[in-house]
Amino acid sequence: MSTWVVPGYTESLELGAGASGRVVLAVHAETGVPVAVKYLSESLRTRPGFVYEFRSEARLLGGLQSPYVAGLYEYVESPDGAAIVMELVDGISLRTLLTRQGPLDPEAALVLLKGSLLGLADAHRVGVVHRDYKPENVLIETAGSSKLVDFGIAVDAGTSAGVAGTPSYMAPEQWTGAPASRAADVYAATATFFECLTGHKPYSGDNIAELALQHVDAPVPVEQVPEAVRELVRRGLAKAPEERPADADTFVRELETVAGAAYGADWEERGRARLAALVALLVLLLPSARAPRSTTDTARTVLSQPPRHQWTRSWLPGRPGMLVSAAVVLLGILLTYGIHQAQAGAAQRTAEALATTAAQAGTDSAAPTGAPATPTTPADLSPSPGLASPGLSVSAAPTTETGEPPASATTPPTDGTTSGAATTSTAATPTATTATTPAGPAVKDVAVSAFQQTGPTTATATITVTTDGTGPLSVTVSWLTGNTGGQPGSADGTSQTFERSGATQYSITVDHTFQNDGCYWTVQATTSPVAASGGASQQILTRQCEIR
Repeated sequence: MSTWVVPGYTESLELGAGASGRVVLAVHAETGVPVAVKYLSESLRTRPGFVYEFRSEARLLGGLQSPYVAGLYEYVESPDGAAIVMELVDGISLRTLLTRQGPLDPEAALVLLKGSLLGLADAHRVGVVHRDYKPENVLIETAGSSKLVDFGIAVDAGTSAGVAGTPSYMAPEQWTGAPASRAADVYAATATFFECLTGHKPYSGDNIAELALQHVDAPVPVEQVPEAVRELVRRGLAKAPEERPADADTFVRELETVAGAAYGADWEERGRARLAALVALLVLLLPSARAPRSTTDTARTVLSQPPRHQWTRSWLPGRPGMLVSAAVVLLGILLTYGIHQAQAGAAQRTAEALATTAAQAGTDSAAPTGAPATPTTPADLSPSPGLASPGLSVSAAPTTETGEPPASATTPPTDGTTSGAATTSTAATPTATTATTPAGPAVKDVAVSAFQQTGPTTATATITVTTDGTGPLSVTVSWLTGNTGGQPGSADGTSQTFERSGATQYSITVDHTFQNDGCYWTVQATTSPVAASGGASQQILTRQCEIR
């Protein structure tokens, strides 16, 4: 097991472990914010394919802005290890609840299914198929709400990525390696719903071959579930994908219609109360109950953010807006940590650190307002670890339950947005020491590569900067749109600025959500100190436009 620890965090206990790695409860040293850190296992870290998929999982999480999915704070990678730092949810897995408490009543099962389906729906909207929906990957919070976690084998819808998933929840077409589809996620969610109602899986073959045949040919065992939800189960477990709800959003609407007709208008309130009561019986298993007490003060950073989807997300611990500011604060602090390490001559001077935040497009993070440090307790947070599944399905890269990787691996779409500066400051108490700022190095080369469209309005690009010294520099990334090839067009959103120090080469992967229309997208990179070439840029023609 790797002993590497993400710089700037203090670990307290292990929350779970599996074939792909382990998840630990940690606290950010500067702010006192509790997080879940998912480490890629030491054995897989030496295999490029698994590192690639682990990195892709982080980028995917950075692109999912959903209150029903455990959010990403940052991704950290060095020669000694790789880790995803994510939101900590104070809850337990559905698998634990079913094991300890047995089957759920229909209203509680419907509430649980709806919450995690809403997370799945947000993923489907940006073209992502989860491929591993199961009780281990659904977390139930103390208030009875649920979240979906572990996007380790998620891919772009329509991708032919081989056979992958957990056999007991795999749709018939998944067994044949058919392209990933949203309808396959609906099947897995329904199989999980069936287990919530009955206490056992819909099919239970003695071996993998028998289990596959049952999923493909055996009748749907609807007679085992309450009559009111039989049609919902029959539709969700249909053998042919076209006979199921097309995606999670469609399934949610059908669920609400069925639940309202069968159990009345207040079915959701009763179901959530029942789930909260069941979680309360297992309170000692919650991360908050197992974590050591802390009296660390919090340095609060407030970001201004424009409304999106008819609501404004302000930064408050435990709410969706926290994902934006906390990610930026953590990134800035870790970068500061890197500068101190460089000055001390630490070994991580040569490390390449990649960081993906969940900041939304148009968020101006360049000059946040640093509020005085105020005490904040972990109870203010809305926690949730994306635990690595303890079973045989590996969450760091596409695999079957036998542990074998598929023939091909595909990068999931990165619809994330890190628009807005990546530099920030907190109101932490300054020290009495004074350091002399080292002179900036000469920038020898700036290059833009891997610029590609990842969704209808999203793109990703990699910026590489080479210098002749290890002093500090900043890299500014700007995005532009237009309808004329060869011309950059007009600015789209706020530029992003990244501070780097301690190495002679840096690679920064940046995601962006475009707000303006334009057939041509351009990304530009400049540095300070200025490069001899002035900077670099690259342009692409978007898929929605055809120039004749």
